[in-house]
Amino acid sequence: MQSETKSRVDQLTSPAGHPVTVLRFEGDIASTSKDAVLGVYQALPKSDVKLILLDFTKVDYINSSGIALVIQLLIEAAAAGQKVYAFGLSAHFTKVFTMVGITKYAGLFASQTEALAAL
Repeated sequence: MQSETKSRVDQLTSPAGHPVTVLRFEGDIASTSKDAVLGVYQALPKSDVKLILLDFTKVDYINSSGIALVIQLLIEAAAAGQKVYAFGLSAHFTKVFTMVGITKYAGLFASQTEALAAL
């Protein structure tokens, strides 16, 4: 059974001093996750948010519909001139994200520390 997707927004500062918005996801990401993924992203003030981290450390499962939501978020972010990085994916989902071309739109990192260091 699919677990509900939860999300929250955190604000951090990169080691270089840049403001970073972190979208932290929890649960499973599927077609029912549109509000938790896209809704939360689309509510961000585009003029202020330039660097985004997607935190998948508490995500257990992402199905094809969930991957489509992530891709839609990345396309919207690219159009808005935002840079997006993701971290905390399992080895399986790192491979899936790479296979479907997500790495063209977002850097993938093992941890938040590594992602922040790349900014």
